[in-house]
Amino acid sequence: MSVKTVIILFLLLPVVFSFQSDKKTIMPLGIVASIEKDSLIHASGFKLMGESVGKMISPSLTEEKFTENLARIEKLKTKLYMCNVMFPGDMKIAGPNVNDTTVLAYADRLFARAQKAKIKVIVLGSGTARRLPDHYDVKKATADFVALSKKIAVIAAKYQVKIALENLQSKETNFINTVKSAAEIVRSVDHPNFKLNADIFHMRREHEPPQHIIDAKDLLIHCEIAEDAERTLPGIRGDDFTPYLEALKNASYKGPIFVEAGSNYSEAQMAFCVQVLTKQIENVYKN
Repeated sequence: MSVKTVIILFLLLPVVFSFQSDKKTIMPLGIVASIEKDSLIHASGFKLMGESVGKMISPSLTEEKFTENLARIEKLKTKLYMCNVMFPGDMKIAGPNVNDTTVLAYADRLFARAQKAKIKVIVLGSGTARRLPDHYDVKKATADFVALSKKIAVIAAKYQVKIALENLQSKETNFINTVKSAAEIVRSVDHPNFKLNADIFHMRREHEPPQHIIDAKDLLIHCEIAEDAERTLPGIRGDDFTPYLEALKNASYKGPIFVEAGSNYSEAQMAFCVQVLTKQIENVYKN
């Protein structure tokens, strides 16, 4: 390396570090993926990751297995920030067959383990667990779900865990299919430990307008994203998320954005996803 090259690199260092410093002001990116892919996720540029409740912290896991998971979490290069699929499909949380005692006992054990694992956010999607029987009274289901969620929120607060209620497309469940309907439930629960996850993938599938993110700006603590057609990583098909990212900006959202888009991707594809999504976010937030 020539002396001239060294001098040029030295002069560019402040610019490089300034650019890196600026990137820190942009919301952190995470991905829902197996912890076995931790090194790949870290190398790709994601700062956070998410796993399933069932695999990591479920009360159904033995103490031995949970202790093993805790040790694995401690060694991760990427921070395990959240777990999803809060309830197993065979534990009803909405409709006529809900056993409050069973649900609340499960929640207590779950949140206790989440606290030990230092996981602060549990995403409440659980489409099968909340699916209603055909022609069931939605108003009654909503009122009952709000009442149950208030009790769950109190338990979450005891363990310093926050719940993020997720909108799910109608292909996955028939209850709480939009950010708007999820936000209405969160407002009714009215508890600081029961908040909202705006899943942009499901919003787009349901043709839900970005405005609903802005309308729920005081409730948002989490956001998820994927490309529309085949639920691919951002960058695979080239989807433009600008309208929804602009809504997040107008909502003054500063939390993470998590990619939830399958699992069979290479490091190059994941790194490109980080690059593409970061560029779209920066184009919106820095304009």
